[in-house]
Amino acid sequence: MKRELNSWFSPALQKDMPIVSYGDYGFALLLVPTAAADYLEYERFQLMETLAPYINSGKVRVFSINSINNESWLNKEMAGAHQAIRHNQFNEYVYNEVVPFIKNATSQETPIILCGASFGALHSMNLFMKRPDLIDGVIAMSGVYDLSEYTNGYYDNEVYFNSPFHYLSNLTDHNILEQIRKSKHIHVLTGGGDYEDPDASRKFAGIMYDKGITYELDVWGKEWKHDWPTWRAMLPLYLETRF
Repeated sequence: MKRELNSWFSPALQKDMPIVSYGDYGFALLLVPTAAADYLEYERFQLMETLAPYINSGKVRVFSINSINNESWLNKEMAGAHQAIRHNQFNEYVYNEVVPFIKNATSQETPIILCGASFGALHSMNLFMKRPDLIDGVIAMSGVYDLSEYTNGYYDNEVYFNSPFHYLSNLTDHNILEQIRKSKHIHVLTGGGDYEDPDASRKFAGIMYDKGITYELDVWGKEWKHDWPTWRAMLPLYLETRF
């Protein structure tokens, strides 16, 4: 498959940020890494191999970016308020730099679907829910949508406004809610095995239900653990059957 590496100095993050893309055509799938991983994580764990048929056929063009979690929520030496500032800078990087890059590389009409596993699922859901005018949908795998699970006891308005579990239930902005409701691709997937938390997905799905948001909740069995074999099975299946 075609593979391209790019990078630029991010004004939002004040550092060089690489991005990799796979393929030429199709809707854009933007991958957000797990935990403190980098933009090549999904490639290293053979996910790109499982997506190759859909990439090579022109169904999807995949983009993958770095995380900065080790400079924010996973940096235990950093004060909570500073972690929040850094995370918000990451959001601005995605909205103001990555999205325009994808549009320029594809077209202004190309849909962008966010996707992530584990911590990347939370970020993907948050990025979509905050800016449904820019992002068209989300595939969230094995996520916990309460950011306070990662903040080591710290909680303020910035944690609240980056924690979909908290802010969505109180969201009343009609325009934003209608944009979210228009999406045909809000997929919440989880395994039921070791280190998975299917109740976190069920609880968040309940909030979406109460808000009149159309979504798909898919809880797999206990043989599906919080690990790469699960995500390598989930994502190709959804590309095959839902897009």
